[in-house]
Amino acid sequence: MVERNELEWRLDPRGSHRAPQATGHDLRIVVICNEGYASSLAAVSLHRLGLHRATDLVGGFQAWRAAGLPVTEQAH
Repeated sequence: MVERNELEWRLDPRGSHRAPQATGHDLRIVVICNEGYASSLAAVSLHRLGLHRATDLVGGFQAWRAAGLPVTEQAH
């Protein structure tokens, strides 16, 4: 998982602070936020870096849950 405020510099394959998984521009990335608004903007930002397979979950986590898809609780 990569937080929004780290997204561009952690997923840019040319960046010096990239995540180990960010090895090329063909990387498939699905960005998820709560309602789908911030993730849409983040996916556009990733496209600008050349990550053309980046996309987001339309409607975000709330749409996922409303569709009855699996959700697990994490202990904090």
